[in-house]
Amino acid sequence: MRDRALVLFSGGVDSTTCLAMVVDKYGKDNVVALSVSYGQKHANELNSAKKLAEYYGVEHLYIDLAPLFSYSDCSLLQHSDQEIPKESYDEQLKKTDGAPVDTYVPFRNGLFLASAASIALSKDCNVIFYGAHHDDAAGNAYPDCSVEFNNAMNTAIFEGSGKQLRVEAPFVTKNKKEIVALGKKLGVPYQLTWSCYEGGDKPCGKCATCIDRKAAFAANGIDLD
Repeated sequence: MRDRALVLFSGGVDSTTCLAMVVDKYGKDNVVALSVSYGQKHANELNSAKKLAEYYGVEHLYIDLAPLFSYSDCSLLQHSDQEIPKESYDEQLKKTDGAPVDTYVPFRNGLFLASAASIALSKDCNVIFYGAHHDDAAGNAYPDCSVEFNNAMNTAIFEGSGKQLRVEAPFVTKNKKEIVALGKKLGVPYQLTWSCYEGGDKPCGKCATCIDRKAAFAANGIDLD
């Protein structure tokens, strides 16, 4: 059986680089992109995901998991009145005493991967890819981006699917600079991606993901934002 892949796809830098890599490896006809609406303030990323899925010519699916996060007051969510921090993750982690940062959505990647597993099996895919990377896991900022989390979810999904489906996080030990370097080689149209956590028409330039994006682009000689 030929490999078919499902890519969890937000329309941001990491997931777009992941999609480009998977399309390059498997061919667009063997790739399904899955985008998730979860009540995020930065719903702009879904518009980017649509444009990028069309660019790569892959099947694009959507699911809505917003009700599952309705009890959370995470600042990343539309119903929260909490302000999104305007500082780097390093600065935020100095104040958390080892807890995740304020923009951590409770077990988000776990829910995304479990939902993706069901869809992947239904779409005859045998591997799920997602763009978790080392910078997000560092310091426990986003614990559901760690190597340990990925290994545990891979085991659960592999066993729970009757050994039909595996999970791969190709960037889990890489930083954003390295991811953008790969994307640059693959010709990723980063001008179509969206990273900012705010829901405005333009990136705020001050939230942690804007800071990381700008630094990774600058390190690779890319000037977009």
